[in-house]
Amino acid sequence: MLEKEIFHISNPSEFDRICLEVYKFQYENNEVYQQFSNLLRKDPDNVKTTPEIPFLPIEFFKTKEVISTKKESQRMFTSSGTTGPLTSKHYVADISLYEKSFNLAFKEFYGNPKDYAILALLPSYLEREGSSLIYMVDALIRQSGNPDSGFYLNDLNSLSRKLSKLDTSGQKILLIGVSFALLDLVDSQKFNLKNTIIMETGGMKGRRREMIREELHEILKAGFGVAEIHSEYGMTELLSQAYSHGNGIFECPPWMKIFIRDPEDALTFLPESKTGGINVIDLANLYSCSFIATQDLGKIKDEKIEILGRFDNSDIRGCNLMAL
Repeated sequence: MLEKEIFHISNPSEFDRICLEVYKFQYENNEVYQQFSNLLRKDPDNVKTTPEIPFLPIEFFKTKEVISTKKESQRMFTSSGTTGPLTSKHYVADISLYEKSFNLAFKEFYGNPKDYAILALLPSYLEREGSSLIYMVDALIRQSGNPDSGFYLNDLNSLSRKLSKLDTSGQKILLIGVSFALLDLVDSQKFNLKNTIIMETGGMKGRRREMIREELHEILKAGFGVAEIHSEYGMTELLSQAYSHGNGIFECPPWMKIFIRDPEDALTFLPESKTGGINVIDLANLYSCSFIATQDLGKIKDEKIEILGRFDNSDIRGCNLMAL
């Protein structure tokens, strides 16, 4: 029943009700999460509101099997592990939940994939196995049905010609790329695009110096000749994404929500406009953990979410924005 309800949330009270039901389900079926909740003296009997639900530190995905079902996993997504030997492992028991999540979210924020030629410049993700981003983008490329859609590894000249030709023809284009590769592309050629959305997924992967979002976006806007740079906010441990149509301001689909926690007191949430750690509720993560405390920094004002970077000394890995 929960599987069906998650993607039909229509108001805040419905979201809160389902959150509490998912918490009860995961507490009862996820040994790692139950132990963590018990350490905080939390359980379904004394958790009555959404903010009272415990948020599992994301680091647990590196050392534990964070699963809420006896079902055999259909897929395992992994982080890139660029900064050390430990990688996050996300065991996905029902891949259809991920597919529903990214398909519905894309349609909500961008419309039908069939309206686009989708070009993907994600070399660091293509070069390894287990990327949830590659899984999503590959599905969107296939759904676009456009013969010009596809992945590009290191052939920037071919991509440049394709991008310019399609844009000049009036074709709507989505170019989704990792930050360092998009910078490489505008270093090799300058564009004046009229029909193209540029979406960066973050991540310098050690290929370039880290930079703040504003600097990155100014370089990309000038290089591609566009007014705004879009962004995707997701990670290995989640099955949902937030999207930004510019200025680093993100929106979540109805089954995803972000809270800002106090960096000095992980159990306290901050008021609007205060910067702190990002806690994510991702109800699509039904068979893993839907309540995750990330190592990202952000703030919320007037229900607008701004992703600012990462805590000092935290890993820099795939699907994240640049460290400040």
